[in-house]
Amino acid sequence: MIASMKLIDLVDNHAERIAEQWAKNVVKNPMTPYYQKLAADRLIPQAVRLYHNFRNLFMEPKRAEASDGYFSKYAEARYKEGVPLHEAIYALILMRRQIWLYAEFQATFSTAVEKQQAIDSVSRTMLMFDYAMYFVTKKYRELMKLEWFETPNT
Repeated sequence: MIASMKLIDLVDNHAERIAEQWAKNVVKNPMTPYYQKLAADRLIPQAVRLYHNFRNLFMEPKRAEASDGYFSKYAEARYKEGVPLHEAIYALILMRRQIWLYAEFQATFSTAVEKQQAIDSVSRTMLMFDYAMYFVTKKYRELMKLEWFETPNT
């Protein structure tokens, strides 16, 4: 759990810096062309929110329920912005990746024991982002169905 707390603290304390690096990566990634037309001041806040909520989502005993609430709101915001589902998902993948790149760059887990303990952090983070993928796609589907039913047939 100590390694997990190190990661949680790192993400929370450096959320803005990690989000800035994510924004730079998401706008130049060929798999996220929608994001390429957005300014950093529109991108960074969405990643900062996720990184600041990381502790709550990570430590929540009922992670699935907490993830459902958070990521459904995330999905609804991206949907309303017109972000294609596959790009919204890949942006989350890049957010997850940025956590690990930043932790590695900061040498957060430097000793062999810490690296072994970090496995818990990896497992919990993967689970949290697995929930994210599930709830984002579920919410997009609900919104798409709602839009389809509300669109008059011409």
